[in-house]
Amino acid sequence: MVANLSPRRTLTHAPVLTEEVVRNLAVRPGGRYVDCTVGAGGHAAATIEAASPGGLLLAMDADPSALEIAGQALSQYGDDVQLVEANFRELASVCERYHFMPVHGALFDLGVSSMQLADESRGFGFQVEAPLDMRFSPGQTLTAAEIVNGYGEQELADVIWRFGEEPASRRIARAIVRARPIRTTTELAAVISRATGGQHGRRIHPATRTFQALRIAVNDELGALRESLEQGVDVLGSEGRLVVISFHSLEDRIVKQFIARESRDCICPPEQLNCTCGHIARLKPITKKAVSPTAQQIAENPRSRSARLRAAEKLVEKG
Repeated sequence: MVANLSPRRTLTHAPVLTEEVVRNLAVRPGGRYVDCTVGAGGHAAATIEAASPGGLLLAMDADPSALEIAGQALSQYGDDVQLVEANFRELASVCERYHFMPVHGALFDLGVSSMQLADESRGFGFQVEAPLDMRFSPGQTLTAAEIVNGYGEQELADVIWRFGEEPASRRIARAIVRARPIRTTTELAAVISRATGGQHGRRIHPATRTFQALRIAVNDELGALRESLEQGVDVLGSEGRLVVISFHSLEDRIVKQFIARESRDCICPPEQLNCTCGHIARLKPITKKAVSPTAQQIAENPRSRSARLRAAEKLVEKG
């Protein structure tokens, strides 16, 4: 039987919406669960505790540093937890490789983790000088430096607008091209700040959206999310739960639209009179709208402020 030890006391930071994750996953003793982005292991620990006795957890992460930390945090659970270094876009193949199908629940906690932000060498933030890297996994080839110094002005502006929703994307891209080569995070942040007139009148630092855009582009986060949501449904058993925590509108929009689409029997255009798509609903929404953290949760963990949780249940297959 797994020891009853709270993850909030064993980890260096409080995971986001932990109780809501366990509740919406409908974790039960003896169940099989997948944490597709294990990070420091906070959600994983809460899940495997709720699944004891007899529960199993497959915990994935593309970041080997995160897996090392999670491995220490989850070591007390022994063989009940299987750690795998993999991007969640490999979810189906990983579950198949470890004969971990069907599962009762799959969790995606998206975006960059607190640990990654705190690691100055990774280049995710701009408060300290660091190389322009931003890769989740050292095995990836594309870095932020290659985008910043190699993309054409129009392509760079498109990245900043599409993935950062930055209104000043063209101005920022023009300033970046003129300032090349740019080698560090602080150098890039200074270029962006000058191009946008600095902090005056802005709620967030002027470089925030551009850094988000670069990180998303480097890791193809939105493409990976679309692929993995499809696989998430595939690996679930009947009445299995899919739970996703997103941290910005681009991710949340993809999750919301995916659940809405997979909850309908027909996805033909509204103006089409007769259905030709052959689509069959696979999901039932569990959360009527996105679940947000409470004021107390935000006070305890400021990172949770922008978190949005959505959940759905896999329907029993017809016939």
